[in-house]
Amino acid sequence: MTRKYFGTDGVRGRVGEPPITPDLVMRLGYAAGRVLALGRQPAQGRPTVLIGKDTRISGYMLEAALEAGFTSAGVNVLLTGPLPTPGVAYLTRALRLAAGVVISASHNPYYDNGIKFFSSSGDKLPDDVEMAIEAELEQPMVCVRSDDLGRARRIDDAAGRYIEFCKSTFPYDRDLHRLKVVVDCAHGAAYHIAPHVFHELGADVISIGNQPDGRNINAGYGATAPEKLIEAVRTNQADLGLAFDGDADRLQVVDAQGRLYNGDELLYVIARDRMDSGHAVPGVVGTLMTNMAVELAFQRMGVEFVRAKVGDRYVLEELARRRWTLGGEGSGHLLCLDRHTTGDGIVSALQVLAALRRSGKSLAELVEGVTLFPQTLINVRVEKGFDWQQHAGLKAARAEVEPMLDGKGRVLIRASGTEPVVRVMVEAEQVETAEMAARKLADALGDSAAA
Repeated sequence: MTRKYFGTDGVRGRVGEPPITPDLVMRLGYAAGRVLALGRQPAQGRPTVLIGKDTRISGYMLEAALEAGFTSAGVNVLLTGPLPTPGVAYLTRALRLAAGVVISASHNPYYDNGIKFFSSSGDKLPDDVEMAIEAELEQPMVCVRSDDLGRARRIDDAAGRYIEFCKSTFPYDRDLHRLKVVVDCAHGAAYHIAPHVFHELGADVISIGNQPDGRNINAGYGATAPEKLIEAVRTNQADLGLAFDGDADRLQVVDAQGRLYNGDELLYVIARDRMDSGHAVPGVVGTLMTNMAVELAFQRMGVEFVRAKVGDRYVLEELARRRWTLGGEGSGHLLCLDRHTTGDGIVSALQVLAALRRSGKSLAELVEGVTLFPQTLINVRVEKGFDWQQHAGLKAARAEVEPMLDGKGRVLIRASGTEPVVRVMVEAEQVETAEMAARKLADALGDSAAA
């Protein structure tokens, strides 16, 4: 069966256009509720799901639609209000619930939104469950009897519970006293959580991107736009800057000199700290986009490195298959499965801070020897369903570009799993080569994609 609604990260799109419309989202809640209730024994009681969201204005509408869908299927609902995606995963597991649901489009603009699910164990839903929900969506929606309707209520302590969980992942014998840190919440779901986590561990916290208005999520702030963070670190003479995205599952870090560290480098720092602390690191999972310099650094450390498809879902699947704990993407999705079941920007930041505290070194010192190869990434917007793989102009441009790299770089072209764009990435020893090659490929693709 071909997926119609679910992508690599749940169901996502432009608000007001299928599938992100109130009626379809209500049906999605109903279908998910039916699947979750199917085969459940009476002794297990009525299934309950947790619904959290980020700060987009459309979250109110979609929350109400989901609530109606679940309760009409006979499923109880707990509503958290704004809460980071990994916070929903944590509470779903901690409260022993049937599933968790997040209303968020992560790093996308406010006019996009999405629905993603977590299983009772706080993991992404297995493929077979997503397919079962898609199949149920094709069936008529029939409300259960009044006696069997689910109930909905808000839980007021969701943020506090999650704050305590995040703090528990930081070493008990360490603190963040005498550390000045700028925390950029992207006007997203972590605006009322991340600053408290670092403050309660002893840091002097300066918060930016913490005044959401429903429309400013990810707009010029956060992990996808670190310029404001770099400026704030320098202005406040801070030791570090931490940037999260709209649903706080991504992390980017800036040091006192204004130098930005991406997910590839941070993954290296965390893995190296695990090894220096005496913990075995049999292997690390990156993606097709992971910088070659990081792969080579892991090889020098004697750590096996494996590339998964792009997307934290695929990194997680590869980690589970190999029974490893550390993986991530350059975008800042980092997985520390010895700390949490899913990628968590705040928890990842605490692992980096723990490495700094344990080593007594700066971030620059911890990544010495890892000189990233220049990468140029260009997103080319295309029509939905555009078949870039059969594009003759792109094939010709690629045949011209790849010999220029002379085996000291690579080309990666892939379609986004969350939006109608084709991502063109070139990695080379010289930045000029990477930029020239990526532009040639993007131009070849863009000419006909726009035609």
